Amino acid sequence: MDTVKKSMERAEILMEALPYIRRFYNKVIVIKYGGHAMVDDELKDMFARDVVMMKYVGIHPVVVHGGGPQIGGYLKKLGKESQFVQGMRVTDQETMDIVEMVLVGKVNKEIVGLINQHGGRAVGLSGKDGRLIKADKYLLSAEKAKDTPPEIIDLGLVGKVREVDGDLLTALVRDGFIPVIAPTGHGDQGETYNINADIVAGAVAAALKAEKLVLLTDVAGVLDSDKRLINTMSNAEALGMINDGIIQGGMFPKVKCCLKALRGGVRKAHIIDGRHKHAILLEMFTDRGIGTEIVI
Repeated sequence: MDTVKKSMERAEILMEALPYIRRFYNKVIVIKYGGHAMVDDELKDMFARDVVMMKYVGIHPVVVHGGGPQIGGYLKKLGKESQFVQGMRVTDQETMDIVEMVLVGKVNKEIVGLINQHGGRAVGLSGKDGRLIKADKYLLSAEKAKDTPPEIIDLGLVGKVREVDGDLLTALVRDGFIPVIAPTGHGDQGETYNINADIVAGAVAAALKAEKLVLLTDVAGVLDSDKRLINTMSNAEALGMINDGIIQGGMFPKVKCCLKALRGGVRKAHIIDGRHKHAILLEMFTDRGIGTEIVI
């Protein structure tokens, strides 16, 4: 009897997912993969399986990954100190070489390998491959004092996205591949830039006019002034919370990234807790979801 009951519960879960599978069939979903989900072996395996499942039910996942902790670990092994200004890694040429080695040569290939191991057809890309991501140098502007011009801080080879080649990604998706993108870009002189993965994910989602942008984080989602999870919020509500100082710290750039993606044509953006098992499936295929949904 218990076996029958469990089977019925599984069938009900599948039926709950059916309208969402129908809704997202043949749609592009851009996933920013980062945080604890990238370092816990069980969560890494589940993430790869979730991505493959999405592809098999007719959804087109595109993955953009981070790798900050892995980069920091390699820099430490080599005796090189990590420097940050306002959360941005100062990136000289030596650091950029390590960033590229870790992000493109190690982290990217691990993700590709896991997805392929579970039956997917993942292909790894950096922003330099096929000139996928054109980038400009990012200069940080910091206020010094009232009524004085801001100080311009040079972070080295830190970039911002100028343009994403959506046609290249569309061609890969159309041919059944799952693009896995390392967040680097190329400049006009062939230089390589280190770019924030959230920013790259938002730009990729906008270039593809994705149905959804999903950011995996290590927090439940966006919290209100009473520290309660907000399930759904509008663009106007998000801007109001930013102006009121409720959205701040590490959540601020993530929400800004989502808002920019929505302005670029993405239909919905989600900030979810990647520490949950099958976080992406829970957000996409259940009635309540698990994080914060941001809409226009």
